[in-house]
Amino acid sequence: MQAGAPTPGQRAWRLVLAATAAGYRAGVGVRAWTFASGLRGIRRLPCPVICVGNLTVGGSGKTPCTIALARWFRARDRAVGILLRGYGGRESGVTVAADDQGVRARWESVGDEAILLARRVPGVPVVVGGDRFRAGQEALRRFRPDVLLLDDGFQHRQLHRDLDLVMVDATDPFGGGWLLPRGRLREPVVGLRRAHAVILSRTDQAPDLASLQRCLEQIVPGAPQILTRHRPFRLTDCAGGAAHPMESLAGRRVLAVSGIANPRGFHRTLTDLGAALVGTAVFPDHHVYGTADLLRVDRMARDTHAEFVVTTEKDAIRLSAQDEAGTPGRPLLVLQVELEITDGVESLERLLRGCGEAGRG
Repeated sequence: MQAGAPTPGQRAWRLVLAATAAGYRAGVGVRAWTFASGLRGIRRLPCPVICVGNLTVGGSGKTPCTIALARWFRARDRAVGILLRGYGGRESGVTVAADDQGVRARWESVGDEAILLARRVPGVPVVVGGDRFRAGQEALRRFRPDVLLLDDGFQHRQLHRDLDLVMVDATDPFGGGWLLPRGRLREPVVGLRRAHAVILSRTDQAPDLASLQRCLEQIVPGAPQILTRHRPFRLTDCAGGAAHPMESLAGRRVLAVSGIANPRGFHRTLTDLGAALVGTAVFPDHHVYGTADLLRVDRMARDTHAEFVVTTEKDAIRLSAQDEAGTPGRPLLVLQVELEITDGVESLERLLRGCGEAGRG
């Protein structure tokens, strides 16, 4: 057999994935038709709803974007609330993860993203529920927001949105070009045509940003393209929250630990900070860490002679109950990032002001 050629088993598996992806495409198409034809109803909340979504499974920067939008409205004295499904949580129905007084739920119940949002924008209500319309009703009843932010809801078409902002990871824009399960696309790329604006993330790491922008202009002509990057801004101790200088990673041997959708972006950020990445412990997205996982991390840290073990902010939430185990003598640090707009801020603010004023009307 030629070196590098797929084995019979691999070829068979690819055929299975391709067939499953074809079935998934058909299902997505039928679902889209039911909404377009009016066969399935779309419910509307009595306040503006801004959706932050994407076409692919995870990893494009929706959570940092939602945080940035919530802060934007708060800075302009607009009452804002956040709705999300709560991936990885055990609660069913509608749960208030945070109110104007602080966090009201555990991550095991509502998911790590809800807790991260609550911590990063204190005072902003965060309501979790698979039925985002019911979650929005609860948010309106209890907190009377001027605007609601719908985190990861681009495919949740049964709820009307006044503004659809779609995140596109400039380093992997279309999830390999295939629908689930063969690739990471949730729906065909033409779904972007529903977007009012495209927010490109990790543009500083993109191999050919200009070509991607031309491609997006062909798919959704006239839609503003907002360019952003993930900017690391804080390095803290997982156990006590003590701050460390960002420069402390430069030239040091670092083991990266993550259970997120796009670990490559996290690894790239560490190397951009000058860290010598000696190992990566990669777990599934929203992974619930156990003792065996921490023992694995400890073994990797010892084998690679790592000086620091660094994880993401989402992972730190899931590691919080275990943060003193597994890495004796090596600080477990948390790298925090935020979304920084590098181009297109005026276009985005114009859209946001329209929704904000409607909410006050």
